[in-house]
Amino acid sequence: MRCVIARFPFDLTKSGVLESMKGIKPQPVTGESVIIGRRRYPVKQVGQVVTRQDPRDFSAGEVVRAMARLGFTCGTLPQVTTPAGAVSPFQRASMLLGSTTPV
Repeated sequence: MRCVIARFPFDLTKSGVLESMKGIKPQPVTGESVIIGRRRYPVKQVGQVVTRQDPRDFSAGEVVRAMARLGFTCGTLPQVTTPAGAVSPFQRASMLLGSTTPV
């Protein structure tokens, strides 16, 4: 499949991407990600490996579109939320500080 990333044309195939990412350890995912094989990679890391370009030269969206067209699963990690009724560390600290004041 022909795609343009950072104004450069690339002919990418699913098997070519799988081969390029073989043996590459995933970096921690903080935003957009791509599942390749059984691993979840940050899209910027995949773009860097596949295109051999600096990740600052292309957007995550360009890589997501290309990987999705090749059939890879793309998305973002769900945000971690505090369960209802749970106390955050900041609330706990303020309660502890508040309880040390003389009555």
